Amino acid sequence: MTNLPVRMARWSAGHPWRGIASWFLFVALCLGIGMSVGGHAATTEDYRIGEAGRAEAMAAEGGLQQKPVEHVLVTGTGTAAGAAAKDAAARMKRLPEVESVSAPIRAKDGTALRVDVTLKGSELQGKDHVEPLLAQTADVQKAHPDVKVEETGSPSISKGVGELRDDDLARTEVIALPITLLTLLLVFGSFAVAVVPVVLALTSIAAAIGLSMLASHVFPDAGVGASIILLIGMAVGVDYTLFYLKREREERARSGGRLNARATVEIAAATSGRSVVVSGLAVAVSSATLYLADDVIFSSIATAAILVTLVAVVSSLTVLPAVLAKLGGWAERRAARRGRVQKAPRTGNGRITKAMLRPTGKHPAATLAVAVLAMLALAAPLLNLNLTDMGRDSHPRQIPAMQVYDRLNTAFPELKSMHQIVVKADAGQAGEVTAALRDLAARAGQDPLLAGTSELRTSPDQRIHLLELAVPHHVSTDEARRSLDRVRGEYVPQTVGKLHAETAVSGDIARYADYPEHQKSKLPFIVGALLLVTFAMTVWAFRSVVLGLLGVALNLLSAGAALGLLTLVFQGTWAEGLLDFTSTGSIGSRVPLFLFVILFGLSMDYQVFVISRIREAARRGVPTRQAVLDGVGGSASVVTSAAFVMVTVFASFVFIHIMELKQMGFALAVAVLLDAAVIRIMILPALMLLLGDRCWWPSRSMRPARDDAAGPALQNVG
Repeated sequence: MTNLPVRMARWSAGHPWRGIASWFLFVALCLGIGMSVGGHAATTEDYRIGEAGRAEAMAAEGGLQQKPVEHVLVTGTGTAAGAAAKDAAARMKRLPEVESVSAPIRAKDGTALRVDVTLKGSELQGKDHVEPLLAQTADVQKAHPDVKVEETGSPSISKGVGELRDDDLARTEVIALPITLLTLLLVFGSFAVAVVPVVLALTSIAAAIGLSMLASHVFPDAGVGASIILLIGMAVGVDYTLFYLKREREERARSGGRLNARATVEIAAATSGRSVVVSGLAVAVSSATLYLADDVIFSSIATAAILVTLVAVVSSLTVLPAVLAKLGGWAERRAARRGRVQKAPRTGNGRITKAMLRPTGKHPAATLAVAVLAMLALAAPLLNLNLTDMGRDSHPRQIPAMQVYDRLNTAFPELKSMHQIVVKADAGQAGEVTAALRDLAARAGQDPLLAGTSELRTSPDQRIHLLELAVPHHVSTDEARRSLDRVRGEYVPQTVGKLHAETAVSGDIARYADYPEHQKSKLPFIVGALLLVTFAMTVWAFRSVVLGLLGVALNLLSAGAALGLLTLVFQGTWAEGLLDFTSTGSIGSRVPLFLFVILFGLSMDYQVFVISRIREAARRGVPTRQAVLDGVGGSASVVTSAAFVMVTVFASFVFIHIMELKQMGFALAVAVLLDAAVIRIMILPALMLLLGDRCWWPSRSMRPARDDAAGPALQNVG
């Protein structure tokens, strides 16, 4: 592990232009191959989960699967509204993207009409074919200015969500990039050096996007891959480069001109280079536990995080040494021309770090108790955590189709949601199944929780039957959930449940309810695997069981505190104006799992970097107490700078309008901030000070390191 970064750095620093050219060629190849092959988007089948998914598979077997449907809403009365609705229906029928068009349907209060337009293709493909329908709706509005003509539906809403997400992501780049550059400029005092981490992060992102297109043919892309690559790529790309670059500059200045640029690069590779490899592998392996969720969205997140992290590691081990060798060579020549020797950088603590470390060094037990209690207090709101699927109703109303969606549901409340009861039986039982489903519809028609309207369809081979019940409540309401419980727990068992047939219930509400339950069932396995991976990676990196246990406990503490703050902020309404959101009273069901996995991986960055510094000092014979204080203090500026960059990138996602992405960005920003400021500067050193040499158990002593890594570098003393 130590020799690999050194060998790669030695070649790259010895052939800098080849190394730089090879990297950009690699990026171009990744993008070119990815674009030529193209990505593979997840299909409707990939999203099927739980009983709802089983029902959808049965319906699809009989050709009764849910289709993409658009609704043209005509608001107005009299002949003008009727004429506009008929015109819309006639225009839609002529479009090749349209499968069927309903006759105009009038609202019960007579203030509006609607035309239902079913598109060809699968449910997820609707957004790709909806543009001609929207154009026709706009033409109908121009032709009938006396009434209001609008369009909404799953395809147009999905299209609007995608456009808003793309605009938001572009804005996050505008926010994050300048702040990142300014931070790096303050850290290094050189614009040329500050640009290096940003350029490498951006090229790593580009390469990862190309590779993700290839990977999508194995792990279908659920549409979140690009967002995760941008989110994680900027963070780890800048961080890994920062760790490496800071160490190289430190060693170069400390040598006082006795080591040339290639030698300092090799020393940095043997120290920070190793930390980058371990950290990157930790993020990748931690992210891989998301595959255990058996969910296409989490598979996409895992694939994106793994690819961009590994690419960022490769960039910091290959092209970065080449760039540093060139920059170092130029700096040496400038210093020689001016007759100056480079000054050694400050390696001591900054004022803030010194102030935070002072009570830790003097009173580690008290510091530990106060810090842990504070973190537990932040985690307390977790006791009231409410997880729900962030469905269509949670989408921001900045999307025009969502505004029309609200008006459509006001005029036609029976469209808010629905249940689908699917029955699979032998064709000879068709009569019995039909009778039982009609009985179910009659019972449901008397239920105040349901809309009283239903539709029964049967497959051509008479084997699959589908009964659709309208529900006048949004999927997120208690009434909708109670109606699902009643259908599954009473109406189905009392009717079709008595037949020898396979029965399942799907629909908007069932999808909304089943997804969080699926996640809850997978959570223990994933968290267990995550804890095991974190423990194993730490033990492998530092040969210490104690540090492995500490890593697990501290990651749990920071994740719990971040989730507690997330619950406090987003389940309430007090921060709505501050963060520009409308509270759903819940947290997205994917957010906690995403936070746990990604945070456990990213926390290893700081864990590995800080403990590596401590371990270096301890192996040189420095007493553990002093090694802890020196290691934490010496790495504080890098950790603080890296954390600030990460927090900036993650916090920029808080300005995104999509609720789950907003919550993910907030949670990660808070988690990284707490991890860097509280865990790594207060709790970790306090624990290590209290444990002393026991930190390194089962190693009996910290023997000085062999000079096998830095030795080759020292041979290049100039």
